[in-house]
Amino acid sequence: MRAALFEGVGKPLRVADVERPMPHAQQVRLRVRACGVCRTDLHIIDGELDKPKLPLVLGHQIVGIVDELGPNATCFRIGDRVGVPWLGWTDGTCRFCTSGRENLCDAIRFTGYDIDGGFADYCVADERYCFSLPPEIDDLHVAPLLCAGLIGYRAYKMAGDARRIGIFGFGSAAHIVAQIAVKQEREVFAFTRPGDHKTQAFARELGAVWAGDSNAPPPRLLDAALIFAPAGELVPLALRSLDKGGTVVCGGIHMSDIPSFPYDILWNERSVRSVANLTRADGNDLFDLIRQAPVRVAVTDYTLEQLPDAVEAMHNGRIEGSAVISLNAS
Repeated sequence: MRAALFEGVGKPLRVADVERPMPHAQQVRLRVRACGVCRTDLHIIDGELDKPKLPLVLGHQIVGIVDELGPNATCFRIGDRVGVPWLGWTDGTCRFCTSGRENLCDAIRFTGYDIDGGFADYCVADERYCFSLPPEIDDLHVAPLLCAGLIGYRAYKMAGDARRIGIFGFGSAAHIVAQIAVKQEREVFAFTRPGDHKTQAFARELGAVWAGDSNAPPPRLLDAALIFAPAGELVPLALRSLDKGGTVVCGGIHMSDIPSFPYDILWNERSVRSVANLTRADGNDLFDLIRQAPVRVAVTDYTLEQLPDAVEAMHNGRIEGSAVISLNAS
């Protein structure tokens, strides 16, 4: 089978013929149909997440068809369409897992980082960490929901009952969560790279009441700000945009250093917090929500051989919405 291999920082991604994996224990094998390209993949390629298994098959927004079951797998049948997220395995016994916080598990393992992912014709995954997918959403458009959607949704939940929500970095996660917020009758304020009028227009098209440069103040103070861009300098800017009691939620797995800022922009019970990974409950909640209130997922699709082009386009901010690798396994 074909697989795009990451062999270390500075080495080009290359498509190679490798042995088809076999499922063990509670694993299922999937014939991959699509796999979204995530900002986290870029962090691994750039060495900002520096402890991946090598060589590695990246990709953790996987849509596939079950084609073989491990000896202890009972949750799915051959032919089922399932999705595989970043969360690939937890021990189920540590204090985090037993308190509903499996996203913080002490022994956690991640798809496309510790476990080979979905930029390949086939992959294996623990069935306990796979999701049944809404049948009305096709492979390309459901793939981004498996990380961009899930992490965005978890960040959004941390905003609580905020009515005015700022979103910094209007990419894959942002364009999904913005629609959820609009459908729930909240006001969305989109902050983009300075001068990125195309993305600002896209945000307004999806229902944002205001869209502007990230260094510009919003027309009204916000109840919460979600930061999806991996730029620490946005944290003080977001804090300055908040009303009293507001929250800044950092939604990425990696961010550049946050510069020092004066205490007065944190005072009045403002807060800064981070999102780490996801839980299976997040996935079930999101897919239930999407079934009731569908969202538009903007996608640019690439072949497996074009994965380096997708990575370059994301690095340069040229993707509107999400990049997805389309696969047709033989």
